[in-house]
Formats: sequence, structure tokens, C-alpha cells
Amino acid sequence: MPVASITEILRTEAAAVASLADNAHLQAEALADACDLIRTRCGDGLPGRLVVTGVGKAGHIACKLAATFASTGTPSFYLHPAEARHGDLGMVQAQDVVLALSNSGSSEEILAILPSLKHIGSPVIALVGRTDSPLAKHAAVVLSIGKVLEACPLGLAPSTSTTALLALGDALALTIQRQRNFTPQQYGRYHPGGALGRKLMTCAEAMRAGERVPAVAPDTGIVEALRAITNARAGSVVIIDGQRKVLGIFTDGDLRRALTRTPPAEVLAAKVRDYATIPCRTIRADELLQAALHLCAAKKINELPVVDSTGILVGLLDVQDLVDRGFET
Repeated sequence: MPVASITEILRTEAAAVASLADNAHLQAEALADACDLIRTRCGDGLPGRLVVTGVGKAGHIACKLAATFASTGTPSFYLHPAEARHGDLGMVQAQDVVLALSNSGSSEEILAILPSLKHIGSPVIALVGRTDSPLAKHAAVVLSIGKVLEACPLGLAPSTSTTALLALGDALALTIQRQRNFTPQQYGRYHPGGALGRKLMTCAEAMRAGERVPAVAPDTGIVEALRAITNARAGSVVIIDGQRKVLGIFTDGDLRRALTRTPPAEVLAAKVRDYATIPCRTIRADELLQAALHLCAAKKINELPVVDSTGILVGLLDVQDLVDRGFET
């Protein structure tokens, strides 16, 4: 039955990852050295990048790890060791750190570029299965996944070993992310596209700004306030004081409610403060957009003024704008 084989393979690979966790204390110093080397040379305005290299299946894992490091605050890229011998070594600088993946530690393509990396001055972190391998002997820091049993029925195709390389590489990347105190807002800057980017976007990144934010003083007439709403193609006008601090908001809904209670001529002759919602809810520009959407949904509001830390109006969130852009409210 296929399910029996799949279960066996999953358990084999899971056991290898569990063994890494159980035995991490045995290479605690090397793990700490690797994290320090990457964190103190790459990222946070530092000139170094993490150069991740590997060949074959380990090369595919290296590509994924380079992407993970890059998205979590460590500038990183993948370097194919064969291409490196034909000019791509020019991408590597002395300030960089090289993370080299090879289960055997004997991959010819990687061993061939070690002298050049030494000449450039980039320290090498070896992520290997064998600590007595040639790659390990030439590395500044050696991290081992240990001797693993490949899940392949022939015991040949890299499977368990690549899973272990990926797991240990991820652990390095995410530990360094934690050491950097990397915030959701920082993460969001590297993920502007798709659902993930929308979830991590701040209000400042999604709000209307400038002339698209109608704002008037509380003594403004209703007709003039409506003209401001129309010119901005909005559904509301924000009521502000002389310092542009938000006092309230006047919406299409406020107007409809006023007209159902008061003769239209009287409403149109009034000041906007007479029918505005004062005070009103606001949200800070540096808060996550997700929080604003939750607030709008909970309070059944369609427009939300955005303010800075002192309460000054800086923008307006319009729910219809966000729906049109694919946000879920």
C-alpha cells in the first residue's frame, strides 16, 4: 500500500529532524558562532551578504535558504559553485559570509572554489553530514546534520539529508531573525505582494493622502462640505481644527440620517459640525492595516481617518477603496 511507504518515509525524515533538535547541544558553540558570524557581518546596514552555495539537491536547498534569509532581514543570494568558477565569484566580497551545503562535504564543485574564497577573505560556514570531510576542514565554522539514513528505498537519492539540511538552515535563519528583533512591519516591507503583503501592510501604505483626503473646519457649511466630498470622490469629510487635529467626521450616512429627521432646507443651511460625528474613531498611520479593517468591520464604518502620533490628520482609509484592491473586510 502506498500509504505504508509514505508513512515510513515521513517517519524516517521526521526522526532525522528530531535527532537534530535532541543533539543541538552537542554543537552549541558552533551554532552560536555561525549565528554571530552572519548577524554581525550581514544586514542591519552592514556591508556583508550571506552567500549560500551548494550543488545538486543540496543546491536546491541552498536556493531556498538564501530566499528565507533574505526575507527575514539577512541580505542573501544563491551562488552556483560551477558558475562561480566562470566569473560569478565576482559577486563575492570580503565582507560576505559563505554558507556551503554538502552532505558528503566532498562535492568537487564546492571544493574547487574554496581557495578563491580564502583569497577573497570570505569566511565559510560548512553545513555538512561529515565533520571530517574536506569542506569541513577548510571552514571557519562547521555545522553537522550527522549521519542520516536516506529515505530513498535504494538509500541513494538525497531525501532525509536534504530535509535535515533545510531544517538546520531554517533554524539558523529564524534564530538570527529573532536575534535581530525583526518586526512584522519589517517583514511586510519585503513581502509587498499577495495576501501576505496585504496582511502586513500598515495604514500609511494603504490610505488616501493629499488632495484625496477632504478636510474642513467645523464651521464649514454643509453644502461646502458636500462639495469637498465630491471633489475628492470620497464618502466623507474629516472635521479638523486649526492644527489639523481630527475632531470628527461627516459621512454620507450622517447626511442621510439628518435628512430623515430635519427639513432638507434646514440641513443644507447648517454647519457641518451640527450633523457630524464628533468625536470619531481614528487609527495611527503606523498600525497594521489588518487592525483598521477589523475596526471598520466591528463598528460598521466605511471611512476611518488616519493620524500621526499627535492626532494630526495624515490620511483616510476608505473601505470601498480597499475592497476594490482585493482586501477582505
